[in-house]
Amino acid sequence: MQLVRWSHSRRKMVRGYFDKFPHSTVYFRRIRRFYIVYMVDWDEVDPFVSQGDREEMQHLINEELGRLKEYEQRKSRKG
Repeated sequence: MQLVRWSHSRRKMVRGYFDKFPHSTVYFRRIRRFYIVYMVDWDEVDPFVSQGDREEMQHLINEELGRLKEYEQRKSRKG
């Protein structure tokens, strides 16, 4: 999966568009210093968005926005 483009939506939110889901818009919300999937405006012509897809999307958007280190160090990731 690749991040096709992204844009700011409103305060603390970013819209992302991915090649695997060309007709759907993914909204990310900033939590502390990184972004997580907040909502998916899913279109029926696209495949179902799985948990693994959401994690990959979060990784890609945080990498693009320079927040990958913070994303990988989040509390839910620590074991």
